[in-house]
Amino acid sequence: MKLYYHPLSGHAHRARLFLSLLAIEHELVLVDLAKREHKQATFLKLNPFGQVPVLDDAGTIICDSNAILVYLAKKTGRTDWLPEDAEGAAAVQRWLSVAAGQIAHGPAQARLINVFKAPYRPEEVIPRSHAILELIEAALENRSWIAADRPTIADVALYSYVARAPEGDVDLQRYPNIRGWLERIEALPGFVEFQKTPVGLAA
Repeated sequence: MKLYYHPLSGHAHRARLFLSLLAIEHELVLVDLAKREHKQATFLKLNPFGQVPVLDDAGTIICDSNAILVYLAKKTGRTDWLPEDAEGAAAVQRWLSVAAGQIAHGPAQARLINVFKAPYRPEEVIPRSHAILELIEAALENRSWIAADRPTIADVALYSYVARAPEGDVDLQRYPNIRGWLERIEALPGFVEFQKTPVGLAA
């Protein structure tokens, strides 16, 4: 398998992290976002949306980080990471939607302001970040994992941008449940770190 990625993309990290957690051999292909390689014709043939990550599994092309997580779990038959039963699958899907929605428009955008000078407004995205973090904090009360009694792809999908939220001036000190959950993910066999950037509260 080949993963087209960038080390500062949280979307790319979640795909890379899951490949590593599953111990799947893969090749990392760096896409230079600064040079806008993701908007060039060669890359757009892989993903017309012009976004990383993209997974190439012997010619089967999977775009979108959450779709990659689902594909890998299904491909390897890992029902521990993606339950087959209706209730379990729905619980995971709920948090995949949060990763694509509130996390993308909260902690991810807040971080983009400091890491990539993105034109978002801190006074809007930082409060949005805390709103979803408060919900995650409550969901983790008296439980170790977000969607089941074990880690699932929901935890993988949420991890990267939550872990690096301080880079976007989003303080995690008020969220002990989240900080414990981050530590549990980081202790999983095969964990790979999301590259740190010394900006914001992480400077």
